[in-house]
Amino acid sequence: MLKFYTAGESHGQALFAYISGLPAQLPIDLKSIDNELHRRQLGYGRGGRQKIEKDHAEVFAGVRHGKTIGAPIALRIENRDWANWEKILPVEPAEDDPGSKKLVAPRPGHADLAGSLKFNYHDARYILERASARETAARVAAGAFAKILLKEFDTEIASHTIQVGHIRLEHPVPWKKIRAVSADLDSPLRCADAALQEKMKEEVDAALKANDTVGGIFEIVAHNVPPGLGSHAQWDEKLDGRLAQTLMSVQAVKAVEIGDGVSIAASHGSDVQDEISYDKAAHRFRRFTNRAGGLEGGITNGEDIVIRGYLKPISTLRKPLHTANLVTKEPVQAAYERSDWCVVPAGAVAGEAMVALVLADTFLQKFGGDSLPEMRRNFDNYVRQIDEF
Repeated sequence: MLKFYTAGESHGQALFAYISGLPAQLPIDLKSIDNELHRRQLGYGRGGRQKIEKDHAEVFAGVRHGKTIGAPIALRIENRDWANWEKILPVEPAEDDPGSKKLVAPRPGHADLAGSLKFNYHDARYILERASARETAARVAAGAFAKILLKEFDTEIASHTIQVGHIRLEHPVPWKKIRAVSADLDSPLRCADAALQEKMKEEVDAALKANDTVGGIFEIVAHNVPPGLGSHAQWDEKLDGRLAQTLMSVQAVKAVEIGDGVSIAASHGSDVQDEISYDKAAHRFRRFTNRAGGLEGGITNGEDIVIRGYLKPISTLRKPLHTANLVTKEPVQAAYERSDWCVVPAGAVAGEAMVALVLADTFLQKFGGDSLPEMRRNFDNYVRQIDEF
């Protein structure tokens, strides 16, 4: 079983990730991990924090001579901004209370108030530091390891933006185009339609001019996923349920769609089921369409997994909303923390990482193996079974 945990606060010394369960002898390309971190930092509408940080994953355990050794992996990502917060958020008891950075005006839509009530704080600083989407950098680093494992079995994951504000991409995009735009570091919003992307940028500009924020939708595609991952047997083993939950855990994601799940809810069954054929040359069952998004009954069916995350506009606004002071309970304007105003491409990269971690776990459950060669033998035997079905 693949397990991972993260630790660290937005303005603390560093972010940390712990990964357990990867097989031994998996070659690790450290540059690919930093590339994933770099992708997360890009995107039109990001704020000043991205100019401060230069995310780099330091591996402290579990990798030797460029390969995993079957032991837990420990990662550290430095927060350069810590230099500006060291006296404000020290680990040891402070003689003076640095009250200038207290947050007593909780932001609507953020974890500020709910977390303060839960942990009995009259300062939301301790809540927002961990609730911040800065935490996703650690997830992306962990997910990069999962992507490396999946690539060994020719399974790839990519994403693209299909909506920003009111501007939406309506036509389907082929896998090769999605993979290309996902990897394009110069694409401002990673939209596959260049003309539409310019209109999306106008939406982002309009939000900034209005001191507002803007949300959108990203689509993640997992390509070349074998059939038979996941299970129908128990509710918590259904892969579509696991994927939906993991994507919902990404900050600002408020809804998840698998395949054409939203639009087909208003259709008749005869119009939306993916009819089946058999490709004799490839020895594979295929579907004429993929409205189910590659999952039926909680199990992969051999088609691409297609899953979308619906991002709300983020909660920190330059034009503050009404709130109530945590101490005085009097009406005030919500606090403003330096932030972005559009995070759709960054949210997609975090979503990719989470999808990769869940899929890597299902690969390990299905094919097992303490080392990569053993896991590959198990996988190859399963592929033969599918071929001979």
